[in-house]
Amino acid sequence: MRKILVIDDEKPTLSMFQMFLKVYGFTVYTAENGEQGLKIFQKENPSIVITDIKMPGMDGLEVLKKIKEISPATEVIIITGHGDVDLTIEAMNLSATDFINKPIQKKALDAALKRAEERLSLVESNEEEISWTLKDNIAVVDIQGNINASHEDMFMSVYDEIEKKGHEKILLHFSENSSVSGAGIGVLIQILTRSNDKRYRLAIAGLSENMEKFFQIVGINQMAQIFKDQEEAFTYLKSET
Repeated sequence: MRKILVIDDEKPTLSMFQMFLKVYGFTVYTAENGEQGLKIFQKENPSIVITDIKMPGMDGLEVLKKIKEISPATEVIIITGHGDVDLTIEAMNLSATDFINKPIQKKALDAALKRAEERLSLVESNEEEISWTLKDNIAVVDIQGNINASHEDMFMSVYDEIEKKGHEKILLHFSENSSVSGAGIGVLIQILTRSNDKRYRLAIAGLSENMEKFFQIVGINQMAQIFKDQEEAFTYLKSET
């Protein structure tokens, strides 16, 4: 049974989370402020933390930063308000792995928790996070898990191999559970810039709704076509001459 910690200064929100998460089978801890939340985290070491981004005293960004310093692999899901674009970017730059908007919808919470559990299982199984195959003369790069600065060498190695083999049509296929930090976006921009400079055909597919929003916020959609699923991306890549 996984442990989960929820940090929010609104008691009704904590009560709602406690009700939902216990039904899901989590061992649930709650805190009404960042300082209390950090103490609980250090004592209980939960694998998932959900924290509001705006709180008096130690806010969610500071909580996120300190948790990642202690345990980089912890899944931290940020609660944001609609329109908090700058705060969302800052949180992703600090390696938040997902975000949900207020007012919190059960469907969005379910999806974020499912992605978090899949990423944790991926880490526990030591499964490869970036690999590639050739399909219909298109190099398909499969990406899963948390992509951050530590993946730069792996990403570049895969891309160099694709280039050496002369493939000029590339699909970056993200699994539904993928999360890309601000540093991971930096690595991705390097790949996209190289592809565009060499006039390669490149598309992105498979992103979760949240990651697609994040990619649009930081301008990735200006560098590559983004599609909901792999088949749409294949149709696009095959149509290019």
